[in-house]
Amino acid sequence: MIKADIEQAIKEALKSLGAGEVKFAVERPGEMEHGDYATNAALAAAKLLKKNPREVAEQLKEKLVSHLPSTADGIGVSVQQVFLPAVERVEVAGAGFINFFLTREAVTKEVEAAATEGEWGGNDLYKGKKIMVEYTDPNPFKEFHIGHLMSNAIGESIARILEHAGATVTRANYQGDVGLHVAKAIWGKMQKPELAWGSAYAYGSAEYEQNKEAIDLINKQVYESDNSIAALYEEGRNYSLEEFEKIYAILGTKFDKYFFESESWQVGLELVKKNIGKVFEESEGAIVYKGEQDGLHTRVFLTKAGLTTYEAKDLGLLKLKEETDNFDMSITVTASEQKEYFKVVLAAAKKIDEIKDIANKTTHVTHGMMRFVEGKMSSRTGNVITGESLLKDLMEDAKEKMQGRELADTEKVAEQVAVGAIKYTVLKQGSGKDIIFDPEKSLSIEGDSGPYLQYAHTRALSLIKAAKEAGVEGGTDSKPEHANALERTLVHYPDVVAYAAKELEPHYLTTYLTELAAAFNSWYASGKIIGSENEKYGILLATAVEQTLAKGLQVLGIGAPEQM
Repeated sequence: MIKADIEQAIKEALKSLGAGEVKFAVERPGEMEHGDYATNAALAAAKLLKKNPREVAEQLKEKLVSHLPSTADGIGVSVQQVFLPAVERVEVAGAGFINFFLTREAVTKEVEAAATEGEWGGNDLYKGKKIMVEYTDPNPFKEFHIGHLMSNAIGESIARILEHAGATVTRANYQGDVGLHVAKAIWGKMQKPELAWGSAYAYGSAEYEQNKEAIDLINKQVYESDNSIAALYEEGRNYSLEEFEKIYAILGTKFDKYFFESESWQVGLELVKKNIGKVFEESEGAIVYKGEQDGLHTRVFLTKAGLTTYEAKDLGLLKLKEETDNFDMSITVTASEQKEYFKVVLAAAKKIDEIKDIANKTTHVTHGMMRFVEGKMSSRTGNVITGESLLKDLMEDAKEKMQGRELADTEKVAEQVAVGAIKYTVLKQGSGKDIIFDPEKSLSIEGDSGPYLQYAHTRALSLIKAAKEAGVEGGTDSKPEHANALERTLVHYPDVVAYAAKELEPHYLTTYLTELAAAFNSWYASGKIIGSENEKYGILLATAVEQTLAKGLQVLGIGAPEQM
């Protein structure tokens, strides 16, 4: 990668100045006039060297320029010794920033690779690593809500980003098939058999205080697998899991491993009991972990009645995960409101011999809340907006927008557009941030939306098809003298994917693809391509953009329709 070459050259240059240990960044400048890459290395090294940053920048520039092909003249210099074959010039700017400008040949090479190489854009950041990503986690007997959509969007994208970085990923789903919510649903179904399971849960929840004794008894029977409620339990559980699978199929997720609370609670119970007096202690009849010792807070792992809480079940889940495979990393995606909860659970887990290894390998990624634009909170399918109803409503809206267009499969395209609208809205935000969802804007093909990226992809495809019909093939022999903004934006796709993988943050890729789509649309509208003197290179560039948008959307878990 070009960026890696620049980083290596900077490291060598810093080492020669006596500042080899200095940490620095190589990034894309905010403005293209400042180059294709820039570094703060001189600013970072100035303090250590006790020199003016500008002076250090000039010294670094002198060292870096010696690595350029133009200064080596190709005489007696091996490819390995030329660290920066892709850089045309190096400039010092501002207080001490160093800017790098790529050669025309380097940009052309990247465009050609993007258009023709299937692996272009990938990286080996996690090559050989086995990673489990747990996400979505809906509870049987309850509705698939908005939070599950958000967790799914983020978790699926992280899984794909990691695969793009060379990892072997196991997708996991942890579902609560025991607990008070199950008892409430079963009780509700007993009282009103005509209710759907989600509605039965809502009814049971609303009536709980008035029927606490009866519902608590059912809860006990569920944990004990009592035959008197077994048939109803299996009916509700199976129905819920089947409905969830339909939603996963629409969202483009196929899980490799399913974990259930009916499995984890007993494992967690044993772990807690085994570590009373060592990790856990008794407090007013309950078994707790005093998180204050870690700067956290106390949480209950076993109730006074000896029942496992979510905390104990999560300890059991960690053990089940470790028994599944020897993972190098485990990632859990949940709502940000569980952030402090997870800190306590993991702090306790790191002190339990059986699960401390997996606990130390676990990373918690959070998402915020989704709120709706005022006045747009009603759903066609009910009073409460669930994840499923939001998907259905957006699909209907998408179909309405596509009326009159001749599409091979309107239903499929509407599904892809609806899923793209939701996922883009979730993934354009940094992890943990709340989201304001505007259904109308989310489906717009103009501006900041998933359909905007999808539409740019279809426009690139239509141009490629038109060129094929005109007998024009892509090639580099008709390229303009200077690289344009679209080409210079395209070059950075591999860097962005690698950074998103390193930070486990899909929003970096979402932002980049929006910029790439905007650059393509501007280029597309700037003049005719087929029939121009640069038509062959124009088609090559359009192919590179189409391939990059398709790959990028795939990594985000968003479909790339051929027509819209």
